[in-house]
Amino acid sequence: MTSLNGATVLVTGANGGIGTEFVRQALVRGAAKVYASARHPRAWGDDRIVPLTLDVTDPASIQAAAESAADVTVLINNAGASPASASLLTLPDEDIRSIMETNFFGPLNLARAFAPVLKGQEAAAMVNIHSLLSWYATAGVYSVSKAALWSATNALRLELAPEGVQVLGVHVGWVDTAMAAHTADAKLPPAVLVTRVFDGLEAGDHEVLADEASINIKAGLGAGIEELYPQLKAL
Repeated sequence: MTSLNGATVLVTGANGGIGTEFVRQALVRGAAKVYASARHPRAWGDDRIVPLTLDVTDPASIQAAAESAADVTVLINNAGASPASASLLTLPDEDIRSIMETNFFGPLNLARAFAPVLKGQEAAAMVNIHSLLSWYATAGVYSVSKAALWSATNALRLELAPEGVQVLGVHVGWVDTAMAAHTADAKLPPAVLVTRVFDGLEAGDHEVLADEASINIKAGLGAGIEELYPQLKAL
């Protein structure tokens, strides 16, 4: 288990709705410092928050962040991107590569860069934000990217657990942010998501299923492909 009291936290994608909530709640739970990272970081008006320029698709930017934030105890890989089209067959190559760079290689490269930092801390953790679409392929390349991140999280957990680093994977459906503005489906408030993530972190969990949809999808994985994707039965 990892306490946030006195922790030094780095949040990627801190300018977004979920990222902002991670910054806010980390401080509420006693974090001593929060690096709020983004490609174009904003001012926060709080001395405990350190704006940090970080492009998760740029290895040089990641390395610079690891060097300037060498006191991090909790890394939160929150930054993500969603394509305009889900199709693996028609989406341009550059768009597919861009999504994979942001949603998979970005968090993986951050994990690689910050692993030596985290290993040196007394209580350290890494949080990776997946999606229920890690298990449900209806979002095409987005699902592929999140499935890859989920698998990487499992592998990183096995490598880092002996080093005393907690690795927490988070699955969630729609969250009420700009990325989900196009849908009228039920959405989890960012504050509820972050509360559940931090509760899981402090409880020592390996995985958080943040909403009912994620719980249901995971429960259905063993039922068979046609049960998971009923549209196949019609064919």
